[in-house]
Amino acid sequence: MVSFEMTDRKKIGLGLTGFGIFFTCLGMAFFFDKGLLAMGNILFLSGVTLTIGFKPTMQFFMKRQNYKGTISFGIGFFFVIIGWPIIGMILEAYGFIVLFSGFWPTLAVFLQKIPVLGWLFQQPYVRSLFDRYRGRRVPV
Repeated sequence: MVSFEMTDRKKIGLGLTGFGIFFTCLGMAFFFDKGLLAMGNILFLSGVTLTIGFKPTMQFFMKRQNYKGTISFGIGFFFVIIGWPIIGMILEAYGFIVLFSGFWPTLAVFLQKIPVLGWLFQQPYVRSLFDRYRGRRVPV
């Protein structure tokens, strides 16, 4: 059974995940600075682990259908650490898309309910793109 209450651990995890995304974007803005990208990766992974827990994180990354994304993300992370940030970020982006593609329908519903931006995401063309993927199940 999954607990949906917002504990302090989950709040810290969401904060770390947000800082991880921020540092990754900052690292890309500064022409693929490997230090910022590595820090962003570490913060993102630790934030996800704190948010959903260690065991569910391991189960998610070790699912048979997620192997391709996990391996690509891991190799990309390794390339960023050793100093090849562009190749690493390409591999990480591919791994991220493969791993989290099942979450797009949930994200689409969330984006459509945001007060100001929701109007944009409810336009017919954008909505048809979201409706195409809405039938899929969330992988966690």
